[in-house]
Amino acid sequence: MKTPWMEMTVRDFQAALASSSPTPGGGTAAAIALGQASALTVMVCDLTIGKEKWQDGWNIAEEAMILSVKIMSRAGELADEDSGAFDEVMASFKLPKGTDEEVSTRRTAIRSATLKATEKPFETAKLALDLLKILPELAKKGNANAVSDVGVAGLLASAACKGALFNVDINLGSLPEDYATEIRMSTPTIKEDARVLSRQVMDAVREKL
Repeated sequence: MKTPWMEMTVRDFQAALASSSPTPGGGTAAAIALGQASALTVMVCDLTIGKEKWQDGWNIAEEAMILSVKIMSRAGELADEDSGAFDEVMASFKLPKGTDEEVSTRRTAIRSATLKATEKPFETAKLALDLLKILPELAKKGNANAVSDVGVAGLLASAACKGALFNVDINLGSLPEDYATEIRMSTPTIKEDARVLSRQVMDAVREKL
């Protein structure tokens, strides 16, 4: 059984990412980036809540803290689930195809695994978007000494969202049109919302620098 990515040292994870093995790949890297973004957000919230100078930011910091802790935990799980899903895709392609029944079974397995490998990065993208939504106000009202950290969190969340959507798109291309219809419909909106929110985060950060 593979060591969970979150239990590796940074050096070991980077070595795994750099290897020729199909996993971990971009989807796992996107989930890890989301985890880093949420961790930075938690730090900024902790530096804001309870500090009299930043009292105006307590409410948004408390809201962001609750959300970020949940996302940080789930992002670590998604890092493993994403690579696990792709491993299932690879395994399904190795199934026998000597008879019509085997061909049919193999096709069903490939589509089922590919759908799962689409759903995991889609969840990463949605969570990244949720994080992006709260960062502009945190940048405006949170501890100004840590506003650059909000900026880094925004960049990482943006990369996580857009990177995860690359993985969604490439998997959707391998699925029949009647598969993952909700994901197909939602992806363009998530992509555009992420673009707009990313800019809002950067603008809010620059105003505070």
